[in-house]
Amino acid sequence: MKRLNIAIIFIVLLFSCSKKSPGIKVEKKENNPIYDKAYQYLVEQKIDSAFFYLDKAKDLFLQQKNNLGVAKCLLNMAMISTNNGDYFGGQELSINASPFFNKRIPKEHIFIKANLNNLGFASENLKDYDQAIEFYTEALDYTTGVVPEAVLKNNIGNIYRKRKAYLKAITIYQDILNQSIDSETFAKVLSNLALTKWLQNPNYNAAPELLRALDIRKRNNLSLELNASYAHLADYYTNIKPDSALFYANKRYQIAQVLNRVDDRLEGLQKLIKLSPPPATKKYFQTYQNLSDSIQTVRSAAKNQFAVIRYNSEKNKANFLKAQGENIEKQKDILVRNIGIGTLIIFLIFGYFLYLKRKKSLQQEKEIEVKRTELKYVKKIHDRVANRVYQVMSEVENTNEIDKNDLADKLDVIYKISRDLSYDNKDNSHEESFSVELSKMLYAYASEKINIVLGGNAEKLWEGIKDDTKTEVFCILQELMTNMKKHSGADMVGIDFKRENGLVKVIYVDNGKGMEVLTFKNGLRNTETRIESISGHITFDTKPDEGLCVEFSFPI
Repeated sequence: MKRLNIAIIFIVLLFSCSKKSPGIKVEKKENNPIYDKAYQYLVEQKIDSAFFYLDKAKDLFLQQKNNLGVAKCLLNMAMISTNNGDYFGGQELSINASPFFNKRIPKEHIFIKANLNNLGFASENLKDYDQAIEFYTEALDYTTGVVPEAVLKNNIGNIYRKRKAYLKAITIYQDILNQSIDSETFAKVLSNLALTKWLQNPNYNAAPELLRALDIRKRNNLSLELNASYAHLADYYTNIKPDSALFYANKRYQIAQVLNRVDDRLEGLQKLIKLSPPPATKKYFQTYQNLSDSIQTVRSAAKNQFAVIRYNSEKNKANFLKAQGENIEKQKDILVRNIGIGTLIIFLIFGYFLYLKRKKSLQQEKEIEVKRTELKYVKKIHDRVANRVYQVMSEVENTNEIDKNDLADKLDVIYKISRDLSYDNKDNSHEESFSVELSKMLYAYASEKINIVLGGNAEKLWEGIKDDTKTEVFCILQELMTNMKKHSGADMVGIDFKRENGLVKVIYVDNGKGMEVLTFKNGLRNTETRIESISGHITFDTKPDEGLCVEFSFPI
């Protein structure tokens, strides 16, 4: 069924530029006689010649900068390849056609839909069902009308049936049948629905629906659709009524011969071989073998012929471009020789001014580097010394009895950090577990007036996290706590830690005075810089007298 649909679209697309339809503005015929010649060969069923001239017409359209013409040539070449069993070649050509279509132009949607349908058909025959569903689904975006949409959805349902996702297929079929569609489409979908229900439940009585679909197709004289009905009935009756199965298998084979559909003839012969008595089985097997060998030979020859046509075309194009390039090189040499002296003088003058500009630029770079160095050490002092000093001050302020040795150790740590500021190494050492060290730092800001609540800060949370990342998180939270202590006037601070979806998420909330306009001074700016350095993301939410909420996350 799909192969004929593609062939019909193929003929329409080739001739769409000159065929007139009532009430529709006719597009001016393409100014490309090679394209017209390709169409003539197609009418005469000389597919190899049509393919050859389509490839030639494409090159002419490229020279004319006619993107739609290029796209239609590639699309029709793709459908020729697909119809002849070259699914990889058809897929490649359709993909090459895609960039030449303009999705914003409605009149090109019919071609885009045909291209996506061809990609879906090729993918389906290559057993890449996921990709086929994607292409058919995208084609729906360029389809108007209940019946055309129903046909595409039916294709998607058929793929789900092949993947044995029967429930999904049944849902799609039933949704189509609930719409106002013509009898041909109704019979198609009804037959597919009945077959799928039977595949899902072998005890399901699919005969009434299958026979109803068959009757509709007979009354409408739909020979191609009858082929599908006979195939479904033969499959259904195989185990429960072998005689009926054989009857419908014979009917299917006969109509496939009338329609000259090789693939359907092969499938029909396979069914007859399975159902027929031994004497007939031998005859059918011999017919099947001869037909299979013949079609394989024909399709292989077609694939090779199309590949040779494309290869020769690309080779000739490459030779032409090479000769064109050599000619340009010769002209370039003459031009360079004629203006050599003038160019040399211009370059000398330009070089002198470039030297002056470079000298000035180097001086500016030195000044900028000095400023950068100053800013770097200011940031280091702020992040590594000032916040730690403020933390120690907060502990001293909020602790009744101070352990002098502990205080001396903390001051010694600050001294070592200050001494090592000139080095780029970060303070990654954690003498105890990170969760404990982090909790100590956060609780150091607690006092009689400030209550701090932590949640989720367990050691398991930090497993597998790099030390550099832990250090940055430590500094971010230390900066937030220092900012809270200095400016917010908060008496309640809550910090929650959790892992989800490959991320560690931290939510900081206080009930301080907040800010009307969020301004990023040194502290908050450093916080953003730090979160970016660990590939994280941070958001600030604040309003006057409504506190501050900061949420940041980073990958594990």
